[in-house]
Amino acid sequence: MQRDPRRWQTPFGRYVALYPNANITAAVVVDFLRALRRHVRGPLILIWDRIATHRARSTRAFLDRCPQLHPVLLPPYAPELNAVEYVWSYLKAGPLANHAPDDALELARTAVCHARTIAGKQHLLRGFVHPTGLPLRLD
Repeated sequence: MQRDPRRWQTPFGRYVALYPNANITAAVVVDFLRALRRHVRGPLILIWDRIATHRARSTRAFLDRCPQLHPVLLPPYAPELNAVEYVWSYLKAGPLANHAPDDALELARTAVCHARTIAGKQHLLRGFVHPTGLPLRLD
């Protein structure tokens, strides 16, 4: 049963898991979703791009068993609709602008630290979603 995400109340959340120097597989996506379910109670809307791991058979099978997770796929190439693009732009132009990490692991740790900081700032999260024009209630 498809549910209408426009009827959901906020708050918004931004949950991050970075895997520097690793390929993201469907198994990694499913593990992340399992962890997300443990930390966040209630229904979740997953706004996803069309990367193969989001559409993989094992990912879809997991989602079929989890009715509280509702993936919404973005059109094939639509960075302007992807709120994550606005998050990365904010991080690259702001907290990470002059950061010169020694390696990918340090960059990942720093990015996760800053992403966690903005995860608690509703005004920023809403600001990342607003320009997408996605039909979500922001009140």
